[in-house]
Amino acid sequence: MNIAEIKIFAGSSGKAFAEKMCRYMGVEVGRSETLSFSEGNTFVRIGETVRGKDVYLVQTMGLKPNDEFVEILFWIDAFKRASANSVTVIMPYFSYAKGDKKDEPRVSIRARVCAEAIEMAGADRVVAMDLHSDQIQGFFKKPVDHLYALPVLCETIARMQLSDLVVVSPDAGFAKQARKYADYLGTAIAIGDKTRKDHSERAEVLELIGDVNGKTALIFDDFSISGGTLVDLSNMLVRRGAKRILACLSHLVMNEAGIKKLEDSPIELIIGTDSVDNPHLAHSSKIKVVSVAPLFGEAVSRIHKRESVTPLFEKVPDEVILESME
Repeated sequence: MNIAEIKIFAGSSGKAFAEKMCRYMGVEVGRSETLSFSEGNTFVRIGETVRGKDVYLVQTMGLKPNDEFVEILFWIDAFKRASANSVTVIMPYFSYAKGDKKDEPRVSIRARVCAEAIEMAGADRVVAMDLHSDQIQGFFKKPVDHLYALPVLCETIARMQLSDLVVVSPDAGFAKQARKYADYLGTAIAIGDKTRKDHSERAEVLELIGDVNGKTALIFDDFSISGGTLVDLSNMLVRRGAKRILACLSHLVMNEAGIKKLEDSPIELIIGTDSVDNPHLAHSSKIKVVSVAPLFGEAVSRIHKRESVTPLFEKVPDEVILESME
């Protein structure tokens, strides 16, 4: 299939990401507009024909997840009513993915509700990155391509040529994924013992399993909002003798207070991706952003050409890495 025939559109939170994807792919972003009325209503309009086309909508669910989620539904409906052949939702960050289970009485499994709504609106496929848990793919009946920031983040770290590295997982829940980072980088792993008593975004790191004395500790996590876990863990790493502390996050969704907390912490550098358009990051001297838009561009190219996406889960082409770091 001709890649020039591809139709990529951007929602209000996906414009910058879509432009970088399209630059990598050598195509233009489709014409569209999103309006927000004074009472809070959202209006979307496609600016060109999509009849019979395979459409790709880029919209992340980041700092305003409710508005951004509803906008996704409206876009899908608009494309379907405009006779698009298929609609693939490119969702670099799925905010409600953290609501992936019913672990207390009388609560909603929010990720499942969102998945069902996206499918009922007419989505034919979803492409996302570093979902909070792999089981979320099963919440969708339609195909989900689950990409990983791991190759891009690890290649960024590898090019820094750090010595005496140890990968640190903030808790047991992320240990399996952290071990993949450790295997990629060829390092040992340490695991934090974290507890969370309520929904106040305040967790407490109680213990650390593993040796970090005299080493460069590299904390990996999927996201952080308040920065509390990262700061607590970094303080414990200092007490355990770590000589340097860095962190890698798949999604940079920190608020201003969280960034201030990280600025004042022992962490010297936080490396993350551009999966969320977060204006607060500009206020931090400690945050380095690498782009995963080329990774998504490569995935969309392969999907459109009916090629396998599986190779991108662990090893991505050199041109994707180079483009990500520019």
